[in-house]
Amino acid sequence: MYNFIQKFHSGWAYLALLLLLVAVVNAIIGVTSKKEFTAKDRKIGLFALIAIHIQLLVGLILYFVSPLGKAAFGQMSNAALRLTSLEHPLINLIAITLITIGWSQHKKLINSEDKFKKFAIFYGLGLVLILIRLPWSLWFQK
Repeated sequence: MYNFIQKFHSGWAYLALLLLLVAVVNAIIGVTSKKEFTAKDRKIGLFALIAIHIQLLVGLILYFVSPLGKAAFGQMSNAALRLTSLEHPLINLIAITLITIGWSQHKKLINSEDKFKKFAIFYGLGLVLILIRLPWSLWFQK
């Protein structure tokens, strides 16, 4: 079961990151081109939000069923264990919180440019945080 969850978490990450990247690029294009915010733009943001939240749920399940999760707390001097047990989950929680705030904030706005800015800022910050705390060595190890 652990291996399946771990592989699903790693595989789903590609889709979640792709959708998040598309949402950020779409928002930047929307701000720079001054286009109208449409239902398509809302759906792009929503799909990215859903994918990231699924990734969070699977990551939390993985964290609590992982044999490394509890054992790593006594070994915080080990950089690889600290990354997977503390830094990656904590920074990603912050990133997902920012993305969720961006989604909530955009709904309160009327102006299209402001909606795109909220997505660009909050989704963009979330994307950057996720990318800087991915365990890249584990992804490219296989």
